[in-house]
Amino acid sequence: MTVRPATPDEHLSVMRIVNAAMLETDASEVKERIEEETVLVAEEENRILGTAVLDPRDSGTHIDAIAVLRARRGQGIGRELVETARERLGRLTAEFDPKVRPFYESLGFDIESVEDREERLLGTLEREH
Repeated sequence: MTVRPATPDEHLSVMRIVNAAMLETDASEVKERIEEETVLVAEEENRILGTAVLDPRDSGTHIDAIAVLRARRGQGIGRELVETARERLGRLTAEFDPKVRPFYESLGFDIESVEDREERLLGTLEREH
């Protein structure tokens, strides 16, 4: 498996994976992020298995969406996407639903509640030294 920046011609594949995971993303924003090389894809044998849509910010890079094909979940693809993002971009943050907390905890994210939003959590993963 290889993790690399998505190319513009992979926009539709990226959107299909994100939409299948029922994540809210704006297609035009994803297209812009692909052009900025802040969308990663995990591929194997020329098939995209997962994607991470990233948003570089002053406080670090925010994971807007991370999604893996349903049939390939639990195989370390999401982990590889996050680890590659951290290697490339440093400090990561993510806001997520409590049901995916174990995924973020397993990657070493420090997790706290989001103010005024009981159903959301915020995770932070510092750059490795």
